[in-house]
Amino acid sequence: MKKNITSICEQLAEPVAEKLGYVIWDTEYVKEGGRYILRYTIDKDGGVDINDCEKFHREIDPLLDEADPIEESYTLEVSSPGIERELKYEWHYECCVGDTVEVRLYKPYNNSKSYVGKLLPLDENVNLEVGGKTVSIPRGLVAKVNIYFDMKSMIQEEKGKK
Repeated sequence: MKKNITSICEQLAEPVAEKLGYVIWDTEYVKEGGRYILRYTIDKDGGVDINDCEKFHREIDPLLDEADPIEESYTLEVSSPGIERELKYEWHYECCVGDTVEVRLYKPYNNSKSYVGKLLPLDENVNLEVGGKTVSIPRGLVAKVNIYFDMKSMIQEEKGKK
């Protein structure tokens, strides 16, 4: 049922996102803390800010009211995927080839439950370049993949420029 709601809500939002110059990174319909949330995560070249989220919210809200795809009361949220965005779908991986990612696993693979490396093109595995070597992780072991942002390295780089 939730998957169907998510699909319907994403179909309603696609034309709105396209009109406004956004991409729908993800659509979720979840129950959190006793309340239902319909969450759209939007993106665009250069990233989105609070004004983009508000603009999308104002456009999609009346369409959701009219279509009424959700029976129970819910909260509509619109957000950006953030700097450490999660990669869930095949097209997310394709967009992020070459980026540094953190791959967290359900169980250890080659004695590690997490890898950080440059994302390489997918095949039946999630492929990373780690320390100059390719690591191919079976997709079934992958719990979560996020863009990796190393704040410490960034701060050190900035200090080195001064």
